[in-house]
Amino acid sequence: MGLKHLLGASVLAIGLSLSACGGGEGAVNDARSAASTVKAAVSVKPTLGSFGVELANIDESVKPGDNFFKYVNGTWIKNTEIPEDRSRYGGFGILRDLSEDRVKEIIEETAAKNAPNGTDEQKIGDFYASFMDTDAIEAAGMDVIKEDLAHIRSVTSHDDVAVRMSDPALGIRSPVAPFVAIDAKDIENYIVYLTQAGLGMPNRSYYLDEGEKPDEQRAAYVTFMTAMLDAAGVDNAAERASAVMAFETKIANVHWTPTQRRDRDKTYNKKTLSEIKSMAGGFPWETMLKTSGLEGQTTFIVRETDAIEGTAKIFAEADVDVLKDYMTISYVSGKSAYLPKAVDEASFEFYGKTLRGTPVQRERWKRAVGQIDGTMGEVVGKVYVKEYFPESSKAQMLDLIENLRSAFKEGIDNLEWMGDETKEQAQYKLAKFNPKIGYPDVWTDYSDLKVDKNDLIGTVKSASVWGWKDNISKLGGPIDRDEWGMNPQTVNAYYNPSLNEIVFPAAILQAPFFDPAADAAVNYGGIGAVIGHEMGHGFDDQGRKTDGDGEQRDWWTPADGDAFKTRADALVAQYDAFEPLEGVKVNGRLTLGENIGDLTGITMAYNAYKNSLNGKEAPIIDGLTGDQRFFLSYAQIWQVKSRDEALRNQVKTDPHSPGEYRANGIVRNFDPWYEAFNVQPGDALYLAPEKRVKIW
Repeated sequence: MGLKHLLGASVLAIGLSLSACGGGEGAVNDARSAASTVKAAVSVKPTLGSFGVELANIDESVKPGDNFFKYVNGTWIKNTEIPEDRSRYGGFGILRDLSEDRVKEIIEETAAKNAPNGTDEQKIGDFYASFMDTDAIEAAGMDVIKEDLAHIRSVTSHDDVAVRMSDPALGIRSPVAPFVAIDAKDIENYIVYLTQAGLGMPNRSYYLDEGEKPDEQRAAYVTFMTAMLDAAGVDNAAERASAVMAFETKIANVHWTPTQRRDRDKTYNKKTLSEIKSMAGGFPWETMLKTSGLEGQTTFIVRETDAIEGTAKIFAEADVDVLKDYMTISYVSGKSAYLPKAVDEASFEFYGKTLRGTPVQRERWKRAVGQIDGTMGEVVGKVYVKEYFPESSKAQMLDLIENLRSAFKEGIDNLEWMGDETKEQAQYKLAKFNPKIGYPDVWTDYSDLKVDKNDLIGTVKSASVWGWKDNISKLGGPIDRDEWGMNPQTVNAYYNPSLNEIVFPAAILQAPFFDPAADAAVNYGGIGAVIGHEMGHGFDDQGRKTDGDGEQRDWWTPADGDAFKTRADALVAQYDAFEPLEGVKVNGRLTLGENIGDLTGITMAYNAYKNSLNGKEAPIIDGLTGDQRFFLSYAQIWQVKSRDEALRNQVKTDPHSPGEYRANGIVRNFDPWYEAFNVQPGDALYLAPEKRVKIW
């Protein structure tokens, strides 16, 4: 497990696996047209509207002060159907479609070269070809995993179970998951973290919530597990699936909630191996460490102490036969995409249709692109940046980042609620932000990854082993400051607290976020807000616990810490009141970090935009002031339409608020928006000045 798997909440948007946010059909056509004519050339005109905002998407029947999100995006929402293979769709999804098309072209061109064996080009081409060869997959049937299944079902003890669960080639869920990352309080060293795991549904709430919908989902999960056991040739599959459900429900009962798991103070618990054995002796720790390649490690960071303790007890008390079935389900489910269609569709029926409401599985080639991206995406990334990312965009981004940094510096200096001692530390952290733009300076070496065109399962296992070895190889070595957690072709961005870095892959540096030819107000309202958002993560409710060098420590005076908490709590209360579906409310505490990031982002981007005007008035374009164009651009980047199940899933699992509230929930706290759109008392979004939250 590398950095790409460890990012947690400090990212801009929902991950690719959830399909993500925003956009419109017109934007798709314009963006694809631009890409087809000038791959890497800078746009000669904005790809949205005449200056960077698609005014045709505005719904004039909605007052800006009542619902700014729907005012800006309402016509698009009315006229857009979510693609059948998506659970949500919009601006992020449109750019991801574009990136997907480009990556497919790169892969197919690479595969056509018949590159020598062992080269990255050969590996990409052969991996893609084997994933796409569904005839071969159907012909092979379940025989391709027969030996692995026999290996799993041969266990006779809990120690045997730990061996199987810890084998990276098998890829089986374990109730305790180790990974290697920088020690948050000893930043010159890597350490092994131990975290709660082992559930087949997204988190504990899916097992424990009451109501008709949770009951339906649990019943569907048992049906899914039954299908996995049937496919593996296990007798009495339905009865056994119910026993596994009971086992997982016990684990869910001791798991921490997503909100609890965000707290960096509570999830940093450094313990020796002997202390862990004493605390959670029911788990075969020595066996797990030896099989995982972690033998000899004596000190660990336990993220969820009592959850690990409770899980170890549940594991020790579990019947070995139940654990065999649990592992069988996990293994077959994890390999379903590489197995016959019946197994693959059974997996999609639950994870796609039931949990996210997606009617149709994505085309095979799209899933193949995702497979390559997740396995050796930087190989594709090298070609992507050559063809689609002009260096001029990198230079312009650096200027924007420094403008945002300057605005943030002024903002800290002018904070009325923060004392000089804390301000000094905040300024130090801001000055130390390290921006990474477009692509890595040092590319990942995949030479040890083995790909066999005639053995898809073998290739997948090899990739899993390679990824795990790459992660644990960091132990004892110097900190890798060149590593990226996202591929260049990823439409997203992130902040990494341990390295105090803000990272912007090439693929997000396109309209509606960024266009070199767009109006300045639009770029500041788009990518400027994104830059400010990622900077804001360094100063959100959890990011503020890390200093400018990346060390987790409290650098705040008690009074300033209390003042911050008062403001943060007010934002929590606002978001707790948002209800995207009847009876489904946003969790203001879970989403607090992202909401602070959004509020910080719009504040710093706006201030940087105003500074860029050098005291001059912005021009009027299409009858709109510069401030109006800025806010239209901001709301445009959160354009999204979601299926109900996707919204439920997001609210229960995701630290990001739904797109509507990333627009409305932020602008209502920002004074210049009120002035730009003449928002008055009585408007639905209106907040009295004293109720508006200002943090940074």
